[in-house]
Amino acid sequence: MELVLAFFCLLLQVSRALSVPGGHHGDNSTHYHDYCVLGAGPAGLQMGYFLSKSQRDYIILERNSGPGSFFQRYPRHRKLISINKIYTGRQNKEFNLRHDWNSLLSDRPDLLFQRVSQDLYPEADTYPLYLSIFERELGLRVKYGTDIGKVRASDLTGHKGYTLTDQHGTDYKCRVLLVCTGLWVPVQVDFVGSDLVEGYESIPTNPENYKNQAVLILGKGNSAFETAQSILGRASRIHMYSPSPVRLAWQTHYVGDLRAVNNELLDTYQLKSLDGLVEGGLGDIAIVRRERHGGKRRAGIKRSGKSLKSKEQFYLTLYELLDGRNGNRSANITAENLPGYHDDNFSLRQPYDRVIRCLGFRFNFSIYDGSARLPHSSCARGRLPALTAWYEGRGTPNLFVLGTAAHSRDYRMSAGGFIHGFRYTVRAAHKILEQRYHNSAWPATRLSTSQLLSWILKRVNEASGPYQMFGVLGDIILLKGSHCEYLEEFPVQALPQFSALSGRHISEAGLLVVVMQYGLNRTDTLGSGRAESEWTKAWKSNFLHPVIYFYRTLPTERDMRQRPVGWPLPRPDAVHHMVEDFLTEWDQPISHSQPLRRFLEHCLQTDLRAFYAESCFRLSLTSRKPPLFCRQGYLNKEGFVGNNHLWQHAREAGHMPAHQGSVTPAGDGPHSEYLTHAGAAVTSTINFDL
Repeated sequence: MELVLAFFCLLLQVSRALSVPGGHHGDNSTHYHDYCVLGAGPAGLQMGYFLSKSQRDYIILERNSGPGSFFQRYPRHRKLISINKIYTGRQNKEFNLRHDWNSLLSDRPDLLFQRVSQDLYPEADTYPLYLSIFERELGLRVKYGTDIGKVRASDLTGHKGYTLTDQHGTDYKCRVLLVCTGLWVPVQVDFVGSDLVEGYESIPTNPENYKNQAVLILGKGNSAFETAQSILGRASRIHMYSPSPVRLAWQTHYVGDLRAVNNELLDTYQLKSLDGLVEGGLGDIAIVRRERHGGKRRAGIKRSGKSLKSKEQFYLTLYELLDGRNGNRSANITAENLPGYHDDNFSLRQPYDRVIRCLGFRFNFSIYDGSARLPHSSCARGRLPALTAWYEGRGTPNLFVLGTAAHSRDYRMSAGGFIHGFRYTVRAAHKILEQRYHNSAWPATRLSTSQLLSWILKRVNEASGPYQMFGVLGDIILLKGSHCEYLEEFPVQALPQFSALSGRHISEAGLLVVVMQYGLNRTDTLGSGRAESEWTKAWKSNFLHPVIYFYRTLPTERDMRQRPVGWPLPRPDAVHHMVEDFLTEWDQPISHSQPLRRFLEHCLQTDLRAFYAESCFRLSLTSRKPPLFCRQGYLNKEGFVGNNHLWQHAREAGHMPAHQGSVTPAGDGPHSEYLTHAGAAVTSTINFDL
C-alpha cells in the first residue's frame, strides 16, 4: 500500500511540474512558452503587462541585468526629451496621458512616471528606475542575463514557431515571438577615413574635453544636436554635416525631428557666432589627417587617443579628389586633394580637432536565421524591419515586432517609434493576438444610435491613443441600425483585414472611422494665418483635429494602396472634419457638436436630435415614425437618461417622485459608467468633467 501511495505521489508531482506555465518539457536545456518576448525595455514590459493580465503563458528574455538598459547609456548627455507634463488642470487620467510621454499603460493609477520624476524633461537615469518598479510591482515574468544570439523558425505541432538560443546553448521554443529589442546598433557609413571618426556611443561627455577644439559632427538629428548643445560653451567652433537639412519638430509635427530643447546651435549659426550647418553626402567624403607641426597628411589611420593636447588635425575632403583612389584606400594626401584648393570659398576648408558620428541607430538583423530572417523596410534607409499593418513581420508568420523597431509602419508620420506612441500600438497588437490565437474578439461597446454623438465627443476630447498615434490608430464604429458597436484604437491601415483581425463583422449599414490627423496644407507654423477658426472651413485645418470617415462597404487592399498621398485612409463615401481648436477641446455647440450631428444624420439617415418628454409625446401622436431619441427613450419608458446629478435635479423640480431617489438609471455596463462620468446624454452640448 505504501508503495502504491508513493507511486501516486510521484505521479502528482510530475503532473504539477508539467502544468506549471513555462515549465520544462523534454530535456533541461529547452523551455517551452506560448509567447516569447525578446527585450525588457518599455515595449517588452508593456506587452508583458497585457499578456499577464490575460493570463497567457509568456516569458520576457533580457540580456542585461535590469530593464530598460538602453536608457542606462543613452542619451549620452543624460537628459530625456520626452515630455513629462504632470500638471494639466484636469483630473481625467485618460486625458492626462496625452501629455505624459513616459508612463506605460496599466490598471494601476499609481504606476505613472511622475512617481520617479516631476521634471518636464527628466534625467535619463530615472527611466530604468521606473521600469524596474513597473516590472516588480506587476510581477512580470522576466528572465535577465539571457543573451539571445540566434533566432530560427521551427515546427511546433504543425504550426510555425520559433526557437531562440542563448549564450549558454539553452533553447526557448515559443508559438509566437514578440520582438521588442528596439534600435541599439549605431548607424555607420563606410568612407575613407571613417575609422578616424568617434562614435556617439563612445565619445567623452565632459564638456571640458572639448575646450577650444574645432568639432565636426556628422548628422543633424537629436543625438547630434544633443552633443553640440553639451559642448557649445567649450568648443571653438562646431560644424554639422549630413545629406538632409535640419527638420524642426515644431514645424513637421514629428517628434523624431529636432526638438527645441536641443537647438541652441541654431542661434549661434544664424547669428554668425562660428557654428554652422552644411549639407552633403556621407558616402562620397573622406576624412584625412595631418600632424599640427608639419608632416604628411594621411587617411585611414586610427587615432591613438583623445588627449586635449593632440597634435593631429582632420580635414574633410571628397573621395574623388584623392590620389590613387582606384588602388588602396590609404591614398596619398596633398594640398590638391582638399576641396579648398579647387574652391577657395569651400565651407569646411578649415581643419578640425575631432570628428564625431551621430547618425542614430538601426535594428539588429544579425541574430535572425533562415526563414526567421526579417526583411528590411523601404523607409528609414533600411534601418527598420518590414512589417504588415498589424505589426507581423513580412514573410515571418507568428513573429511580431513591437516598440521602436515597429516604426516602419508610421515612420515620419506619427509617434509609433516613441514610448508615448508605441504603448498604444502594443495594446492594439495584443488585441490582435487575443483574436487570432484565443478567439477573443476585439472589445466593443454596444451603444444605441442616439448615444453615438455624445460618445464620439467624449472620445475626441479625452482619448489619448488616437491623439498620440494620429493617423494610425482610429476608433471603428460598426453601424447596425438602431444600435452600433464602438471599437477603440484599431490600426486603420489594417482596415481591409478588419474582420479577421477583430472578430467583428460589418453590416450593410456600413461603418465610421474616427481618427485624429494634421492638415495637408503647408503653412508657416508660426505665421499669422497658421490656424483655421471658421467651422465651415474645417477641412482647411492645419493642426491636429478629429476627422470622421464614412464607408458603406469595407475598403479593399487596392483602395488602401491607391489612397491619396498623405491620407491615412482611402476616399470615403462621406467625410467630416471637426475644425481645429486652440484648446484642443471639441465641445462647443455651434462649431463642433452641431456640425458633427448633422454629418452623422446624413450617414445614418436618421434624426439624432434630443427632445424633451413633451415633444416626444406630441411627435408620437403626430408622426408614424417619431425621432430615434424618442423611440429609444421616451417610448421605451426609460424616462431620464443621465447621471445621479440629473436625477436629483429632476426630483427637486418635482418631475420625479422622491421615493425614486435610490434607483440607479438603467444601463449596460460600460455605458452606465460612461454616463455617470460624462454627464447628460440628452443634450447636444456636453460639459465633460475632464
